[in-house]
Amino acid sequence: MVTSPDLVDRLLAWAPAERALSRPPVERVLAWGPLDFRPSHRLPAWPRVALATALAVVLSLAADAALVAVGTAVFPATNGYVHFQFADYAKLTVIGVFVAGAAWPLVVRVSSSPRRLFFRAAIAVTLVLFLPDVWIWLQGESAQAVAVLLAMHVAIAVVTYNLLVHLAPVRAPARHDAATRRTAGV
Repeated sequence: MVTSPDLVDRLLAWAPAERALSRPPVERVLAWGPLDFRPSHRLPAWPRVALATALAVVLSLAADAALVAVGTAVFPATNGYVHFQFADYAKLTVIGVFVAGAAWPLVVRVSSSPRRLFFRAAIAVTLVLFLPDVWIWLQGESAQAVAVLLAMHVAIAVVTYNLLVHLAPVRAPARHDAATRRTAGV
């Protein structure tokens, strides 16, 4: 297939990545979220965040255990793999879910579109967490075992994201009508 330089230039000019890269880095980061630091909504209720986080821990550990069971059944050579021990993956799962549980209210505070930003952050963090697994694969670990570890990361992200945004949702803006001002002494 022969392409003219004009066609290639037009395709590059059309590409969203090209347009995004033409903006300054700070503007690109702020548009990613958006980070506007003045959302009109209120934070999720703390008891709901705590409940969602606790449920995310339990369900993520259950998903991890199920994936290990399926992984060792499908790939018998991975039976006894050190990273498939409950103590090994449980502490990292609990830490990761607690970090996400603490991050959700922060994201709500800084963005007028918190679910979008949290979703993108969950994807970015999950991809970053793939790096140690890829590293151990490059060091000679079993590709099947590493595939199960990658699936565990994805499962934790899916469970945690959904529980936090659905069980601890963003609350509507506070009403500032005359009755609210009277009760507040304004």
